[in-house]
Amino acid sequence: MENFHKSYFYIDKKAIFETLKNLFGEMKQFYKSKSLSKLSFLFIVLFSVVSVAHSCKDDDDEDEFQDHIVKFEVKGTTGVEFKTIVTQVGTSQNQIFDQPGISWNSGEMFVNSSQSQLNLSANALLPDANAKLILNIWVDGEVAETDTIKNLSGIQSSSIAHSFLEL
Repeated sequence: MENFHKSYFYIDKKAIFETLKNLFGEMKQFYKSKSLSKLSFLFIVLFSVVSVAHSCKDDDDEDEFQDHIVKFEVKGTTGVEFKTIVTQVGTSQNQIFDQPGISWNSGEMFVNSSQSQLNLSANALLPDANAKLILNIWVDGEVAETDTIKNLSGIQSSSIAHSFLEL
């Protein structure tokens, strides 16, 4: 029984180790070969192309800024004397002093919405409580911002602002 037991459970370790040695040798040769580096490079390029294509999928190619026709306007009733008018488009400011007449406007100009902020300020001498000072910012042919000073006399000031930013 002892001989049967030894022969039945006999494992030829030399053949197993020789097979494993050959298998590891082939794996080592495959890893060292250029075909693995070519395969790795191919996967890296493929991953990069897929990543770029996926990131560009939802890009909105529309220009986020638009040109607008803008006009600043200051009006007063009879007897109003403009002392100072200040306009500002973005960071560019313009000042006008002692403007004659009872109305003034900047004329139409193209302003890109990237400038984001429009400001108009004026101060004037109102001769009596019946006088009015009216400030308007026109954008694309419509009054975007307005302010009226009335029922006051003496030197009065007003300021209005318009923003192209959507909050």
